[in-house]
Parts: sequence; structure tokens; C-alpha cells
Amino acid sequence: MIVSVKIFDELNTSELYAILRLRSTVFVVEQNCVYQDMDNKDQQALHVLGYINKQIVAYTRCFGPGIYFDHSSIGRVIVCPTKRGLGLGHQIMSQSIEAVKMQYKQTNITISAQSYLREFYQAHGFLQQGSEYLEDGIPHIKMNNF
Repeated sequence: MIVSVKIFDELNTSELYAILRLRSTVFVVEQNCVYQDMDNKDQQALHVLGYINKQIVAYTRCFGPGIYFDHSSIGRVIVCPTKRGLGLGHQIMSQSIEAVKMQYKQTNITISAQSYLREFYQAHGFLQQGSEYLEDGIPHIKMNNF
């Protein structure tokens, strides 16, 4: 997988469409969750895109401190359903952590993780903070790596 890191204004229309389509495919359709994905925060995000054969197959968006949490954050972590099981989630997450370090000069990262992915994020140094809560009707946990 080839990884590219871009700010919003560097995304071309084809990339933006592919990102929004992938997020809709997984977070809205697959997870049967109606929520406002386009939340006017993409413009403030650092977008980490994973490509195979020029197609976006993995993605995250990252933020500096103060936008979601007091510390930097990573969200919308996603792998194309047809590409799961190849380790792409771990690759895109590792690249996202590095992107946060480079772009925001931050090592402390907080995430709002879907609860069933606790072990996935623990493999990247994140630990649960507090109790489980519902976000858009899906169980989540706050996790951080510090």
C-alpha cells in the first residue's frame, strides 16, 4: 500500500469523492448508522490515504490539539471491506500516528474508538480511558496513547 498525507486543499475531487464514498459505504451502510459524516471538520483535517492500484483502500483523518480533544486525534479509521485481513488497518494507523507527530509535533493522541476495536488500538499503544459510551448509537470508548 502506498500512503499519501494531504491537507484538505490538496485533495483533488476524485480523491474527495472516493473518501466520502468509502466512509459512507462503511460507516453509514455497512454499520447501518445514520449520522452526519460531512461535519465541516474535513477542512481542518490532515487526510491519510492508503492506495493500492491507484484506488483508496484505507483512510484516516487527523486533527491537531483542541479540535476534538485537548490533544491531537485520529478518526474515521477505515479499510475498504474487500481489502480487510491484509494488515492495511495497522499500516494506515501507524502512518497516521507518524503524520500527527510530523504535522502537529504531537505524540499524545486521543481517539474515540468503536469498542469492538479495543485490541486493534491497543496494538498501537492506546489504552482505554473511562467507561463505554454511545456515539451515534454505536458503543465507543475514549483511548489515548499517553
